[in-house]
Amino acid sequence: MRYGPVVAEVTRHDDLAEFWALTGDFFNADPVFHTIPIAAVDRRLNHADPEDEPPLLVSVSEDGVLVAAALRTPPWPLTLSGVPAEWAEVVADALAGDVELPGVNGPRDSVEAFVVAWAARTGCGAREHMALRLYELGDLAVPDVPGTPRLATLDDIPLLSRWRTEFGVEATEQARDENSDGRARLMLRISLTAGHGHVIWYHGDTPVAWAAANTPASGMSRIGPVYTPPEHRRHGYGAAVTAACASWARENGAEHVVLYTDLANPTSNSIYQRIGFRPVVDSAEFVFTPAGG
Repeated sequence: MRYGPVVAEVTRHDDLAEFWALTGDFFNADPVFHTIPIAAVDRRLNHADPEDEPPLLVSVSEDGVLVAAALRTPPWPLTLSGVPAEWAEVVADALAGDVELPGVNGPRDSVEAFVVAWAARTGCGAREHMALRLYELGDLAVPDVPGTPRLATLDDIPLLSRWRTEFGVEATEQARDENSDGRARLMLRISLTAGHGHVIWYHGDTPVAWAAANTPASGMSRIGPVYTPPEHRRHGYGAAVTAACASWARENGAEHVVLYTDLANPTSNSIYQRIGFRPVVDSAEFVFTPAGG
């Protein structure tokens, strides 16, 4: 394909292992910046679930050199950490016409370039769903908060699925429907079976907060979600369970512990910085609306 003066070879991949053989070194060169694709591919390759939908995989090479790669593992949006802004139009061209996307996420410059290109090619509308900031943990400062942490098991799915649904409604504006709890239970079962660390903070016998982290992949573990029910907030439980989850990740081999925050929530951004997280890059998530809508 020719795009202006640049000759780009764009490939749609059907096999995740093949895609990762081509792009793994590209993403692993910066496991913090590429936290989302690394964790997504690791889970799919090493802990596949029969319920998984096929991924969407695209690579772009220039003169035989890989310059961009994008992937989507449903139900999540297309992630663009591997697509520099100057290659966003090429990826949009490769997907427009036979692919429907619910949205995109990634570094803000790449996401905004892709959104403009996608809207021009498909007629879809777009709106910014969330402004995000990626943080990496430096020296962990464990807060002095009453209570104790405990690793969750499959027996905790009823509690955590309720909290996961509440988190989605509150933090990401997910619509609650009759299938919400079922989706949350499925996601939790897959995550716990894969060995991810889900930490529940207890005050006495009462569970008051929860944080999760993926098992380290390429030396990186990402924390999320972090949730404290409204009735237990303003006691430091969120900071405490996040610190406990970060400790779990490091004890299990993570060199890099990262998390995303919603920039619209100054409280969480302040809390995470107090326990040792430092900003890396600003990101964004956009959702698409149907053409003509």
